[in-house]
Amino acid sequence: MSNSNVKFATQVDEELLHSIKLLAKQEGRQIQSLVNEAFGDLLEKRKGVAARPHVMAAYLKSHESYAPVYKKLAK
Repeated sequence: MSNSNVKFATQVDEELLHSIKLLAKQEGRQIQSLVNEAFGDLLEKRKGVAARPHVMAAYLKSHESYAPVYKKLAK
């Protein structure tokens, strides 16, 4: 990721912004560092949205035998 910052403007929910400001203060960080972290987390989360077909096929096959185990692990 680049080390240069670019200014941009947007709008955000008032309560969300208030919570972010409080979090930044509690952590001794600037809001921009929280925004960078949030953007990075969102991009990472979205990268893994679609499982590769062979991985999904293996999961579905294993689910036939191990569904009860998966349910317990989910708890």
